[in-house]
Amino acid sequence: MSYDVTRTTLQGMTHFPPPAEELRLLDAELFHLDARRAQLLRRRAWLVTALQTPAPPPPRPTVAARPEATAPRVQNVLLMLGGVLLLIAATAFTLVSWGDLGISGRATVLGAVTAATLAAPVALLRRGLRSTAESVAGLGLALTVLDAYALHGAVFTGAEGAPYTAIVSALLAGLWLAYGLLPPLKDLALPLPAAVLAAQLPLFYSALALDADAYGVTAALLVTAAFDTVVALRATAGLVRFLAVVGAYGLGGSGVWAAGSLSWTATGPSAAARAAALLLLAATIALAAAWRGTSAQDTAPGTGLPATQGTGHAFGLSIASALLLVAALGGMARSALPGTWTVPVHLACGIALLAAVRADRLPETVRRGFGAASGAVQALAVVWTLPVVAVTLLGPVAWVTHAWSGAPADLREAVTVDAPWPPDAATAPLVLVAVAAVLALAVRHTDWRPRALTGALVLTWAAVLTLPAVLELPYTLGLLMLGSVTGVILASPYGQPTATVLALATSANLGFAALASQSATLTALGALTAFFTVVSWRFTAVTAPAALAYATTLACAIGAAADWQPQYTALLVLAVPVSAALLAARLKEPRATVTVEVTGAVAALLALTLAATDLPMLALVLSLCGVIAAGTALRPDRHTVGYASAALFLLATWVRLAAWEVDTPEAYTLPVTVPALFVGFLRRRRAPETSSWTAYGPGLAATLLPSLVMAWGDPHWTRPLLLGLAALSLTLLGGGYSLQAPLVLGGSVLTLDALHELAPYIVQVTDALPRWVPPALAGLLLLALGATYERRIRDVRRMRNILGRMS
Repeated sequence: MSYDVTRTTLQGMTHFPPPAEELRLLDAELFHLDARRAQLLRRRAWLVTALQTPAPPPPRPTVAARPEATAPRVQNVLLMLGGVLLLIAATAFTLVSWGDLGISGRATVLGAVTAATLAAPVALLRRGLRSTAESVAGLGLALTVLDAYALHGAVFTGAEGAPYTAIVSALLAGLWLAYGLLPPLKDLALPLPAAVLAAQLPLFYSALALDADAYGVTAALLVTAAFDTVVALRATAGLVRFLAVVGAYGLGGSGVWAAGSLSWTATGPSAAARAAALLLLAATIALAAAWRGTSAQDTAPGTGLPATQGTGHAFGLSIASALLLVAALGGMARSALPGTWTVPVHLACGIALLAAVRADRLPETVRRGFGAASGAVQALAVVWTLPVVAVTLLGPVAWVTHAWSGAPADLREAVTVDAPWPPDAATAPLVLVAVAAVLALAVRHTDWRPRALTGALVLTWAAVLTLPAVLELPYTLGLLMLGSVTGVILASPYGQPTATVLALATSANLGFAALASQSATLTALGALTAFFTVVSWRFTAVTAPAALAYATTLACAIGAAADWQPQYTALLVLAVPVSAALLAARLKEPRATVTVEVTGAVAALLALTLAATDLPMLALVLSLCGVIAAGTALRPDRHTVGYASAALFLLATWVRLAAWEVDTPEAYTLPVTVPALFVGFLRRRRAPETSSWTAYGPGLAATLLPSLVMAWGDPHWTRPLLLGLAALSLTLLGGGYSLQAPLVLGGSVLTLDALHELAPYIVQVTDALPRWVPPALAGLLLLALGATYERRIRDVRRMRNILGRMS
């Protein structure tokens, strides 16, 4: 239809049936709907009935019974049982019936049974019965062992156990190898693994038969491990290779342990040389295996090389080879040198391994293994020096309990006040310097270079720190050297911020070591204070707090040296918070400002602690601290410190009144309260947004709190009554003018004052009541609170909102 057809044309084309015809159509449609509805209702009723009746379980599908054992498994079990039974029978014949036959009978039976058993697998393999052939071949191999035992019991009765075992195991290994390599029997899996097992015994028992010493037995173990290594590298059969690998690692590990023990316990160059030869043999075996294993990765499949010699095996064997080489050479040198040179010699050998890392002729995996071994040797050498470093760094702390007891003769005595000096520690600085040099010169990788330089800095610092104690330098010279180290390492352009931390640690070590002598303490603390003050322009966030801390310690030391009482020393300590406040006002770095202010606050707290035993001096110190806080509050970003200043002044006033033993503090506090309230009133008139706590809080607290303290100890009624009336007035004024400070302070003081007045009556009532009444009242109170908990919470929130809206 065209889109140009008009609406009038469409309405003229629409067909409307006559009314009678349309009514008939509607009735027919309603009839069909009623019939469909009745059908659906019947179906619904049937479904409801079906759901209410429990349905029978569905029938279980029938599954065919599966066999519990497969045919190959049954076959293997039967063959194994048959072989075991035949072996038992042959053993019983050998042990029981052997003596009933003559020489010829014995030889006939022995040869016939063994030959028949070993020959049977040929025919079985031709018929395709491989499993049966394996079982019979295993029985034949077991019979050869029984034959050897029978020959020893009947023919070679005079042979000793070790020589006979060595010869028989060698013959059996050769026999089983030849048997397994025969063309008709090359498919058998048992003869070659059995030959590998038998080959583990000849050399060991030969060494025992020749009465060899520990060196000979160890050599036998290592040579056998070398044989296993060759077999593992060249064998293709999985079981043969597995047994060879187990033998190589097991016997090689035992040989290495024995050789290492012999090297460590060697008492002379000859014994050390023989042990070193054994270690070199083990190192050669491990290196050859690693090299061959690395080459196997680049060989195409099908060459017969073992697939199990991966990069991980080669890497581990390279590390083991390098460590064995270090142990061998180091053991030889150790036998000819004093004990203090043991670690340096091994370290020198470990550093020499780095030359192999740069050798292009070595495989990459081997070079990485040598590098890892060198790093391990250097790490162990550094660990050996840790006791010396710990004693040197932490030992002087013990002078805190022995301060000014007398200067020691040398610095070693200064660091070993309560700790012993580690033995053979004379070469510890040399070890640290050597490892530091390796880190600084050998590590060239871009990512690791900064870390290596930082590590070299730390190791050099540790070497220089321990050097005065190791050399037993005179006490004064050692302190000077520690001071020089502090300056040099702080000025280092490398390794920041590590160098700053090391400088602080060195300065602390110097400060503790200087506690042995009064003059040394004052000189060292003065020098450290001056030094860190001078360098604060560079590392303000760290050195400025350090200068303040040493200044605080110097002030305490000066007071102790002058035999001042602690409260007078507190005045000298207050110079540190003053300096901190002045310095913090000039600093631009926020982190440095915070650290300086925290250090000053700690010094002020120390001053308060020193003055706590003398109330007049404590009041003076509190006032001075208030002045410092007030000066700090003048800075735009530290206005909140003004609250602390007001609190300090208030505390100073109270302490002064307590020192004067004033009975009526109101005579001194009211003259302060009235002007303070007037100033607060004027400030709120000029700035209505000012909080009532700022305007009226300090003035009200200056009188209310001391009066409350005095009221609690006053046995008369006058002061509590006047204080209660004043607190009630303040509470009403605060509520009437919506001022939070008068309301809270007045209400709190009024409550406490009322409790003080009612306390005697409460005590009397409590004594008069039975013991069960207070718990009962408490329980009723809790029940009442629980019943109206939600309403109470709403009331508390309303009260909090009211207080929050107050100024």
